[in-house]
Amino acid sequence: MTTARAAARRGWFVAAILGGSFLLFLVQPMVARMALPRLGGAPAVWNSAMLVYQALLLVGYGYAHWLSRFRVRTQAALHLGLLALAALWLPFGLGTMQVPPGAQPALWVPWLLVTAIGPLFLAISAQAPLLQRWYAVASGGRDPYALYAASNIGSFAGLLAYPLLVEPLLRLRSQSWLWTAGYAVVALLVLACASRLPRGDAPPTQASATDVPILRDWARWIVLALVPSGLMLATTTFLTTDIVAVPLLWVLPLGLYLLSFPLAFRTSALLDDLLERCVPLVLLLFGATLVAGDQRLAYVNALIGLVLLFAVSVACHARLYALRPAPERLTGFYLAMAVGGALGGVFAGLVAPVLFDWTYEYPLLILAAGLLIPQRALAEPFAQLWASRWRVPAGLVSGTAVVVIVAAGVNEHLLGAMHVQLAFVAVAAIGLVAIGARWPFAVALVGGLFLLGGYNAIQTSLSGARTRSYFGVYTVSDKPHERRLAHGTTLHGVELKGARATHPTTYYQAGSGVGQAMQAAPLLYGAGARIGVVGLGTGTLACYARPGQHWRFFEIDPAVVHLARDSGAFGFLRLCAPQAAIVVGDARLRLGELPPASLDLLALDAFSSDAVPMHLMTAEAFAAYGRVLAPDGLLLVHISNRFLALGPVVAGAAKAGGWQGLRLIHTPTAAERRDEGTVSDWIALSRSSRVLSTLQARSREWRQLVAEPGFDGWTDDHASLVPVLRLFRSDGE
Repeated sequence: MTTARAAARRGWFVAAILGGSFLLFLVQPMVARMALPRLGGAPAVWNSAMLVYQALLLVGYGYAHWLSRFRVRTQAALHLGLLALAALWLPFGLGTMQVPPGAQPALWVPWLLVTAIGPLFLAISAQAPLLQRWYAVASGGRDPYALYAASNIGSFAGLLAYPLLVEPLLRLRSQSWLWTAGYAVVALLVLACASRLPRGDAPPTQASATDVPILRDWARWIVLALVPSGLMLATTTFLTTDIVAVPLLWVLPLGLYLLSFPLAFRTSALLDDLLERCVPLVLLLFGATLVAGDQRLAYVNALIGLVLLFAVSVACHARLYALRPAPERLTGFYLAMAVGGALGGVFAGLVAPVLFDWTYEYPLLILAAGLLIPQRALAEPFAQLWASRWRVPAGLVSGTAVVVIVAAGVNEHLLGAMHVQLAFVAVAAIGLVAIGARWPFAVALVGGLFLLGGYNAIQTSLSGARTRSYFGVYTVSDKPHERRLAHGTTLHGVELKGARATHPTTYYQAGSGVGQAMQAAPLLYGAGARIGVVGLGTGTLACYARPGQHWRFFEIDPAVVHLARDSGAFGFLRLCAPQAAIVVGDARLRLGELPPASLDLLALDAFSSDAVPMHLMTAEAFAAYGRVLAPDGLLLVHISNRFLALGPVVAGAAKAGGWQGLRLIHTPTAAERRDEGTVSDWIALSRSSRVLSTLQARSREWRQLVAEPGFDGWTDDHASLVPVLRLFRSDGE
C-alpha cells in the first residue's frame, strides 16, 4: 500500500472516530437541558442522568467487545444495521410524556433518557474502540491506539462547542436537527470505513475468561482508569464548592481529562522520564497545598488543581498505554477502561457525598495516584539508596521521621506560630528523597496532606459542624457574637446572638429589596398575607413573618432543612415562624402542584454558591410563578451574583410575561455592616402598578427595571450563560 493510500485510509477512520465522539459530547447536555424543566434540578435527577450515561457507555463498549468475536466485515454489517435502526429515534426529543407529581427521579430519569437517546448513544459510543479494531485489520496490523487521540479531541471539541456555540445560537429543536445532520455524516463515514475492510480475514481467537494474566491486566486497566476519572469529578466538586464557584468551571477539568489521552497515548521516552520524575513532585507539593484551600488565593488554587489533575491524568493514561494489549484484545482494553471510568464517577459523584461530610475523596484519590504512577528518583544517589540493601531500613527511618514531624507540626506549642508550615517543609524534603520508593513516598504524601488541610478537616468533621449533601458542603461556624452557615466559599446566612437573634442579616436586612417588600406585605395584602420563599438557607426571611400570615418555604436540599429547622444550629424559624410549612423538592415542580392564586408574595432566592438553577429563570418558570401568585401578587427575585449579570435575564422574562419591574441595589450603612449586612441586588415584579407604586413610595432606592436591547432572556428552549457572564460584559451590569 502506498503512503498516500495509507494516509487516505487512516483519514477516513480518524474522521469517523472524531465525528462520533463529537456527537457523543453534544447529545448529553442537549438531553439534560430538555429534561430539566420537566424533572427539576434535584440531585437525584443529575445523578440518575450521570448513571444513565455511564451505563450506556459501558453497554456500548460491551457491544463493541462482543462484536470482536466476529470477522470484521460481519462486524461492519451488524454495526451499520444498528446505526440504521437507531436512526428511527431521530430527531430525538422527550416527546409529550409528563412526569407524574411525586414520581421518583431514580425511575423516571433513566426511562426518559433511554427512550429519548438510548439506541443513538449506544451506537455512537461503540465506535471509538470498534473502528480502531477495524483500522488495525484494514491497515495490515498498524498500531490503532494512536487513533484514540481523535476520539478525545472530538469529545473535547463537543464539550466546548455546546456551551460556547450551540447553546447560545440555537434553540433545542434546532440543536436536535443539527445533531441529526451530524449523525447522518458520521454514518456515511462509518460506511466508508467499512468499505475498506478486507474480505476473508481470519476469525479472531477467543481467550479464556479464566486466564490469570488477562484478569490481572483487567484489574490494572480498571484501577488506572478509575483514579483520573474520579479525580476529575472530585476536582470539579472541590473547585466549585471549596475554592470558587465560577459558572462553566466544570468544563475545564473534563476538558483537561480528555486532552490527557492524546498526549499520553503515544510512545515517548522523554515524556515517560518527565512523568516519572515530575508528577510525584507535583502530587507532593500541589496536592497538599490545594487541600489547604487558602481562600485568599482562590484562583491560584483553582489553577493548581487543574495542573494537578492534568498531571495525574497524563501519568495514569500513559501507564495505561504502556500496558495496552495487542490489537486483537483492543475492545476488551477499552471496555475495562470504561468500567474504571464509571467506577471512578460513581465513587466521586454518588458514594463520596454519602460517606463523607467533606471532599475527602480528593486527597484519597491523590494518594491513590501516588501509589499507582511510576516513579524515578530525582538524583542518582537517591536511586542507588532505594536500589540497595539499605532500602528497607531507609524506608522505616523516613516513615518514622514523617510521623514524628507530623505529630510536632499539629502542636503549635512545639514549633510556634509557623508550626504547620515548618513541619510541611520537613515532610516535603523527606518526600523528595523518597521519590522512586513507592511506599516511603506514600507515607510522606499522607503526611503532607494531613498537615495542610487534612488535620483541620478531620477536626471539623469530628466537631459535627459540617454537613454534606449532593449539593455541596455546608459548614456552621460558631463565633462569640454570631453563627454562620457557609456553602463552600459562599456565605449562606448569619444569625446574631443575644437580643439581636431575630434581626435579618446579610442580603435580607430591612433596607434590602426583599426586606422592604416583606415589611410592606401587611399594607399590600392585609394581615393574612400568603407568602412563599424559594430557598430556605438559614431561614432568615422568617423573621419578617407577622401573626396571621401564612408562610411556606420551598427547599430542594433536605440537608438545609435539617440545619435551619431541626439541628438547633439556627433559631430564625423556631423564634419567628415555627408554623411555617417547608416543602422539600424542586421549587418549580412543587409550585406547579399548587392551585392558582395561592400566594400573594413570592421571594425567589434559590441560588447556591453562585450557581444558577437555569430552569428557575426561564420565561416558562416566570409564567409558573405568575400562575401561583394572585393577580396583584408580588415576585421578588434575588440576583446578587459574583459572576453572572442576571438583571437582563429577569428583565427579559418580565417583558415576555407582561410584568412591570423595579430594581433595588442596596449598599448597607456602617451600622448595617456591623450587623453583617451585605450588598444585595433584588428585582420586584408585579402585574399591578399599585403594588410597585407602594414600594416606590416607601423608598426612593427602587429604580425602573429596563430590558436590555437585543436580549430576550431565557426560555426552556433557549438559554445560555455566555451572554450574561460578567467576564464578557463591559457595561458594569
